[in-house]
Amino acid sequence: MDTEAFREWSHRAADWGADYRASLASRPVRAQVAPGAVAGMIAAAPPETAEPMEAIFADFERIVPDAMTHWQHPRFFAYFPANAAPAAVVAEQLAGVMAAQCMLWQTSPAATELEIRMVDWLRQAVGLPEVFEGVLQDTASSATLCAVLTMRERALDWSGNRDGLTGHPALRVYASSRTHSSVDKALWIAGLGQRNLVKIPTDRNLAMDVDALRAAIAADRERGLLPAGVVVNVGGTSVGATDDVRAVCEAASEADLYTHVDAAWAGSAMICPEFRTLWQGVELADSIVFNPHKWLGTPMECSAHFVREPETLVKTLAIQPEYLKTHGKDGVINFSEWSVQLGRRFRALKVWFLLRAYGLEGLRARIRGHVRLARQLAARLSAEPDFEIVTAPVLSLFSFRYTPGRNHTDLDSLNLRLVNAINDDGRIYLTQTEHDGRLVIRFVAGQFDTRPEDIDIAFEAICAVARAL
Repeated sequence: MDTEAFREWSHRAADWGADYRASLASRPVRAQVAPGAVAGMIAAAPPETAEPMEAIFADFERIVPDAMTHWQHPRFFAYFPANAAPAAVVAEQLAGVMAAQCMLWQTSPAATELEIRMVDWLRQAVGLPEVFEGVLQDTASSATLCAVLTMRERALDWSGNRDGLTGHPALRVYASSRTHSSVDKALWIAGLGQRNLVKIPTDRNLAMDVDALRAAIAADRERGLLPAGVVVNVGGTSVGATDDVRAVCEAASEADLYTHVDAAWAGSAMICPEFRTLWQGVELADSIVFNPHKWLGTPMECSAHFVREPETLVKTLAIQPEYLKTHGKDGVINFSEWSVQLGRRFRALKVWFLLRAYGLEGLRARIRGHVRLARQLAARLSAEPDFEIVTAPVLSLFSFRYTPGRNHTDLDSLNLRLVNAINDDGRIYLTQTEHDGRLVIRFVAGQFDTRPEDIDIAFEAICAVARAL
């Protein structure tokens, strides 16, 4: 493809993208295809000779869009949002064109220095103190893995990477029973083992029982085990469960344990000062993660990982063969030494475009609007005689159940049928979860362009589909 053809097809792709975004409200939210349907339309073997772009693009239009779940749809109320604000998408296009590998300062000075500045902009935006520095990881799962590895190395006096784990007492990490599965996976990958993630029970507010945490740490030390760290939950994926951040961090500090705050979804809301009560005491943590690619508006992947003492993260993860050294440039930051992966994308560019194009006030208005709309829908469903709100809204997330009459003995099956029927209907997209042994339906508002009329459609779809079962 020569320069002029590249120009033509880039324009074509941009035009397609604008038309696609404009058409989203008329599409079903979740893909309405059967397993294997897409694979059946793809050639079984790669082509031996080049094919024309016209044919390739035509096949894309024919096969792909209708078989996608549309995450930018204004009525995407499932999982958590994965927003891609248009201005940030433009930045992603520019980063893709340059296609830089941003592992070292010398491989992309602008990427490194813009990342330093953008992480600090995000720090200021969510109200963290200046002591925190950070890095843009790909996802919160990676940030949590980095935190668990740091817990491990700190507890072993930085000998684990060198000597392995053999001969040491089992290391223990503590988290709420309602923590995200990425914490479990981090212990797998860090070599600590599932059994050494101690799940602490929660109180009636769905927060970690801090007395039980202290007791578990003391009991493990009594048994000769080695407590290493605590993961603190803020806005858990299932129903928004949130720990008392200050109390947990204080208890961890008493035991000299490293603390990591997982605020992957909820952290974006902290740009609004009135929501910061949700993570009061966060300044006591050793590391914190939230995802601008969830609620704030940057496209995947972009996870802000803040650390109180960057040297602990670098000491855990930096490896410096000769070919990765930057000679003659003392004091530069090489962000590959702050993460598991060596290769890195130019993530900071989309943060820069996002924050400048919308401003903090524009982003605050969207988040406040989502919280308001979710609470309005929860109130409307609560007023219906055959629905119950199971967990009250945490920011813009709540859960509910359909409970018609007393003659339905298997409400779990009924609600699973309901969520599947709603998603097959296509007007909205919801997901289910388990809460205290019951299957419940989650609702979360957060898609960048959700409007009040989308909430009206959600209410109508939920009620109509339920009563048609």
